[in-house]
Amino acid sequence: MSSRYDRAITVFSPDGHLFQVEYAMEAVRKGTTAVGVRGQNVLILGAEKKGTAKLQQPNTMRKICNLDSHICLAFAGLTADARVLIDRARTECQSYRLTLEDPVSVEYITRHIAGIQQRYTQSGGVRPFGISTIVVGFDADNKPALYQTEPSGTFSAWKAAAIGRSSKSVREFLEKEYNDEAVETEEGAIKLAVRSLLEVVESGSKNLEVRPPSPSLGGKIKFLNVHARANCWLS
Repeated sequence: MSSRYDRAITVFSPDGHLFQVEYAMEAVRKGTTAVGVRGQNVLILGAEKKGTAKLQQPNTMRKICNLDSHICLAFAGLTADARVLIDRARTECQSYRLTLEDPVSVEYITRHIAGIQQRYTQSGGVRPFGISTIVVGFDADNKPALYQTEPSGTFSAWKAAAIGRSSKSVREFLEKEYNDEAVETEEGAIKLAVRSLLEVVESGSKNLEVRPPSPSLGGKIKFLNVHARANCWLS
C-alpha cells in the first residue's frame, strides 16, 4: 500500500502515515551512533566514527559541530543534509546575536532547527531532512541543556539521548545506568557516555579518542570519538 502514498510528501496514507518522513527516520537509523549526556555541570557528546580511507583527511568527516561558542550539535543520518541544516543554524545564531546582542538559548536554536525540519515535511517539491540531531549547550544561567530533534520536526529535552544505529539499545542502557550520582562528576558523565557507545561499537573496536574542550566553549563541552577500526581496549 505504501507505494501509492509515498510519491508525494504532502499525501497522508489512510492510516495516517507520511511515508517520506518514515523513510527519513530509517536513514537516521542507518547512520552512525551519537550519544549526548547531561551531567551536573558538564555536557558530553560522543559519536561513533567509522574508519576513513588511507588517503582521506579524517578531520573532514565530523559528526560533532559547533553552532555557536556555547552550543554544539551531533547528528546521525545523511551528512550532506546535516551540512545544510548546520549552516542554517549557524546563520541563525549569528543573526540573533547581531540583532539582540545576546547569545541564543539552547531551546531557541533547537526550536529553529526543528522548525526547518518540520517545514520540509509539508511542502511540495522537497523531501524531509534525513537526520536527527542532539543539541547541547549552556544557557545564560550557566545551566547545561540537551535536546533532540527528529526528521518529523519534533523536539524534546533529555537527560541523556542516543540517535543512529542501534540507538534503541544505547537508550535502554542509558535508562538503566543513568542516575544523579552517575553524572554528579565530569568523570562519571564521560564514563557513562563511553560505556553506552561501547555497547554498540563493533567487536574489537574499543579505541576511544577523547578531545579536550575547545577554549571557545569555556572548557565545558567534551567531545568523544569512538573509532570503529581500533584495537585498544578502554576499561
